[in-house]
Order: sequence, then C-alpha cells, then structure tokens
Amino acid sequence: MSVRELVVLGTASQVPTRHRNHNGYLLRWDGHGILFDPGEGTQRQMLRAGVAAHDLNRICITHFHGDHSLGLAGVIQRINLDQVPHQVTAHYPASGQRFFERLRYATAYRETVELTEAPVAADGPLAVTGTFTLDARRLSHPVESYGYRLTEPDGRRILPERLAAHGIAGPDVGRLQREGVLNGVTLEDVSEVRRGQRFAFVMDTRLCDGVHALAEGADMLVIESTFLDEDVQLAVDHGHLTAGQAAAVARDAGVRHLVLTHFSQRYADPEEFERQARAAGFEGELSIAQDLMRVPVPKR
Repeated sequence: MSVRELVVLGTASQVPTRHRNHNGYLLRWDGHGILFDPGEGTQRQMLRAGVAAHDLNRICITHFHGDHSLGLAGVIQRINLDQVPHQVTAHYPASGQRFFERLRYATAYRETVELTEAPVAADGPLAVTGTFTLDARRLSHPVESYGYRLTEPDGRRILPERLAAHGIAGPDVGRLQREGVLNGVTLEDVSEVRRGQRFAFVMDTRLCDGVHALAEGADMLVIESTFLDEDVQLAVDHGHLTAGQAAAVARDAGVRHLVLTHFSQRYADPEEFERQARAAGFEGELSIAQDLMRVPVPKR
C-alpha cells in the first residue's frame, strides 16, 4: 500500500526550544523517503517518529545554516552504521560543497553505503523517477538557498459511466488500461486526465520568484513562517517570511494544504500564526507544524 505523508521531525528556527527540535522533515512517497534539512537532533527525532535509516533514499539540504544541516553528520553515519542496502543521494547547494564535506566526514566512521553527492547549481530538474520529478528553484537568503518540488506525472481517471456506455466491464477494464485500446475503444474514450500530486518545500527566504514557482498548484506546501506580520521588517532584513506572507503565497498559488513551520523562539502562542494565515485569505487546509506530527499529502 502506497503512503504519501509528511513526517515533521523538528520545527524551530535558529535554536531548538524545550518543545521544538531543530528542523527536519521526512516525505514518504510510495516507498521512497526524502529527508529535508536535517538539523541538530534529527537522528533522535527519527527514532521518536519511528523513522529508520533504511527509509531514506534522498537527503535535500536547502542551505548550510546550522539549524538546517547540523544533523547531517549523524544521519550519514547512521545510514552507514545500519548498512542501508540501497543508494542514498544528497542534494545541496553547490556553493556549500566544503560544508557538506566537513559534515560528511566530521568524525571517524566506516563507510558502508553508497552516498551519491548531487550538488545543485541552477534551477531545474534534479531527478526523474517512475513516480515523481524532483526540481529545485533558487530562493532569496543571505546564503545560497534552494527550495524543492516533487511533481507526479499526470495519470488517467476511469469514468464508470463511459465504461458502461461502451459495454466494457470486468477483466476487460484492466485489459483496456494495460493495452490502451479495446475493440476500437481507447483509454481516452473512457477516462479523464488526473493531475499528478505536487509537493513543495520552501525554507529560509524572502519573497521571490522562486517561492511562487515552487508553490504554484501544490497539493501540499511546507513553508517557513519564521516571523509574525508585525515583524515584517525583521523578516526582510534576515531573509525570511511572515505567516501572512507565506499564506498569501499559498492563497495565490492555489495550494490545497499549507504547512507553516520554522518558528522563531520569540513567539509563545503558535495559534497566532494560524490567525494571521487566515487573515491573509488562505482558505485551504492549514497545519501549524509541531514536532512528530504526521500530515497526509492530499489525495487527488
């Protein structure tokens, strides 16, 4: 059975708090696991969330600030300790190659796993699999930063009334789906396009073209909202978004499920992020991320 869900491992910006770990997000996608921005403590959060090293196929780093990458050393060593039997690919800004190497070889350990380094140097596709295409887009932050987007290929949705009109039933339905045509009836005659699911991950950034491109039409958008709207100048100065800005992006992009995260420790009431997101006009499903939360990707 395929599972598509976000497992939230940490939600704090800059420093962890008593209730929030540094960043960390695992996307489960049909047996493929993508770990985004493993901050300090991610390995322990994986244990608490029931996530194993064997669940990881890719690691995507948006940028090399510590709250988004200090956990990388431990995660890589755990992958090797557990002797993960499949290749693991790491994507990260090419300008941070020296940081990646320092984290990868931060201490002595025995390498047992094929870890493929795939640095990101420009906007565009990074990988194409049978179930998704992974793309990156440049963001606006004091250090080079990229957001990521998964896009599932479009499929076909069978329409029972059209099958009945053509007298197709039982095993013939499967045959038509496999072969594309049956007794002159094509698959297009009895189905409609089902748009593939889209997932976007946007961390530390000001508003920029990359943010809007990543969010466009996303079924789920995981996006930073470090500041509340009254601190918008702080957000601009430090290369971040407010709750209202993030929600407005989601509203204009037609996002179905918005996940706000990466909260500054200065705010004690997480419900204020929800209030400001709604005030910005976002009417879709909304989650204020909490550590160890699981959020299903909306079905199509």
